[in-house]
Amino acid sequence: MTMKKITLLASALLLALSHSSKANNISILATAIIHQSHGEYLVNVKLEHRDTGWQHYADEWRIVDSQGNILGSRVLQHPHVNEQPFTRALSNVKLSNELDTVYIEAHDKVHGWTKNRLRIELSKMKNGRLTSRSK
Repeated sequence: MTMKKITLLASALLLALSHSSKANNISILATAIIHQSHGEYLVNVKLEHRDTGWQHYADEWRIVDSQGNILGSRVLQHPHVNEQPFTRALSNVKLSNELDTVYIEAHDKVHGWTKNRLRIELSKMKNGRLTSRSK
């Protein structure tokens, strides 16, 4: 095998590995929380993930407290291959006044829950609204 062929094969392999590792990274880009009524909130979450089809796509996000208790979960019913980034909402999420911090977590069908959570400090809410962006 010539050096040129080896270089081309190595480049192709690195490109393939690079693409598959990026598909693993779900980016939680932003969230907006809006007070609805009586301790219930509308939570909008903006995600980005290199969905490749039904076998590998971002299929859920959830809001959890600092102990990991699930406060709400939004199942994503289909891949968003040509719709990136995308935002989905969950209404009637109960957030008690005792909560200081919550986290948004995201899941994909192949790699599970991402370790990159978005931290939300509820004390920064003003007039029943809070927007947070990833850094």
